[in-house]
Amino acid sequence: MTVTTESISYAETAARLRVAIARLARQLRQNSPGGLSLSQWSALATVEDGSSMRIGDLADREGVSAPTATRLVASLEEAGLLSRTADPSDRRTAYVALTDAGHAKLEWARDTRNASLAERLSQLSEPQVRRLAELIPLLESLLGD
Repeated sequence: MTVTTESISYAETAARLRVAIARLARQLRQNSPGGLSLSQWSALATVEDGSSMRIGDLADREGVSAPTATRLVASLEEAGLLSRTADPSDRRTAYVALTDAGHAKLEWARDTRNASLAERLSQLSEPQVRRLAELIPLLESLLGD
């Protein structure tokens, strides 16, 4: 197998980018405000994206079992962040949606995390921040679907 300079550059860039993004994401998550677990935050954001959704769909999107999703929903419902309603046509099916408190908590957490990252950015020079801002669309294009 022949390794080209180009493939080494792509591989090295990919490795460095992956590590940098993972470490930054981990540091931002470790500063998790609001007393919720990462799984709970993720579930709240998923429900927000999908408006009202079945617990089974939440489990699929979160990559967890149905019983785990049910426990997550129960804990978030108990905290007043999610509401659960039964499907009138099939009482075995429950739908969950964010409550006003759930929306507010997500907004507050995002504001808190954004402020934390903004504080880090404020330690960079203006040209460095401008350069980062110019790279955001490129990073976003890597997200795909």
